[in-house]
Amino acid sequence: MNTKLVLKDGTVYQGESFGAKKFSSGEVVFATGMVGYPESLTDPSFRGQILVFTYPLIGNYGVPEKKFWESDKIQVSGIIVCNYNATPSHWQSKQSLGQWLKKEGVPALEIKDTRGLTLKLRTKGVMLGKIIFKEYGLDTDIRMEHSETKQHLNPYIRTVSSVLHKHSKDTFDDPNLRNLVAEVSTKKLYTIGNGKTTVALIDCGAKLNIAHSLEKRGLKVIVVPCNFNPLKLKNKLSGVVISNGPGNPQKADTTIANVKLLLAKKMPILGICLGNQILALAAGGSTYKLKFGHRGQNQPCVLSGSKKCLLTTQNHGFAVGKIPKGFKEWFYNANDNTNEGIIHKTLPFMSVQFHPEASPGPLDADWIFDEFVKKL
Repeated sequence: MNTKLVLKDGTVYQGESFGAKKFSSGEVVFATGMVGYPESLTDPSFRGQILVFTYPLIGNYGVPEKKFWESDKIQVSGIIVCNYNATPSHWQSKQSLGQWLKKEGVPALEIKDTRGLTLKLRTKGVMLGKIIFKEYGLDTDIRMEHSETKQHLNPYIRTVSSVLHKHSKDTFDDPNLRNLVAEVSTKKLYTIGNGKTTVALIDCGAKLNIAHSLEKRGLKVIVVPCNFNPLKLKNKLSGVVISNGPGNPQKADTTIANVKLLLAKKMPILGICLGNQILALAAGGSTYKLKFGHRGQNQPCVLSGSKKCLLTTQNHGFAVGKIPKGFKEWFYNANDNTNEGIIHKTLPFMSVQFHPEASPGPLDADWIFDEFVKKL
């Protein structure tokens, strides 16, 4: 019990460290997927967040080689699991999860009541937190608190003293105050594929499988930084994809301004995740922060006007509020009825809040890419 997760409301969860012994702070969120932790941990949309896995066993199939990741490094600020398996078994495994985390300098904590922690985040909403170690000298004057489930006295959840709580106020990092998109975006242009039809991918923190999904459809994909105007490319563009990414979409003001120029040119556009929010803002809509977000591979999305429901992969904490003029709702979430996509009534503009490229997760929404290709 040498490590603690401290929440900003004063709650402390004690446990065992199996990652890097490094202080970390960020927004504590949870994901409900059963598999796919290598892809999730390398998803740039998790930048600045401490990720709680609700599935009780993590690490059992190790970590594959880099070509299977969604970016070139671990993006989360830390992870929390219920049970960590240090002896993985899988033919693609190259190292254990713990070894990977230590190499990349990412802290990880094994606690026993991730269920209680998740219930807290669902009830009170995601909140800021930090992972600390004994060397920070914050191990004194701690009292027991009743479990979040209120069924038994839980030794893994504690409330800190007023001294500890006072100290913690100065060390909580709110990632949503930063322009996280600028932090994770590529700094230079590069090309994937050699098709005759060219599209630009605005990298706001793009998962690699987005570009690969476009490449598989015979497209040449030019990946550009988040602050680059695709209309300045010398190549003849047939369309633009706005990628997923982390944080508050309203912070991506330069990207929003460039998308407005694309809309004026009636350039075919596909937005994914953060791209859905950026398209909405550029067209005159609005966005807002969700209480605890959608993260995992089991989010049900209904095609508006039908009884067709897709099982989707998602990772976002913000959503579209006001749908812009000329657009209509394309999908909605079957759990909470929040917007999951917009599509223009006459022009080739469309976007989805979920991840049609999956990775990890189901492939129910893969056809979204085909719809985009038809508009090129």
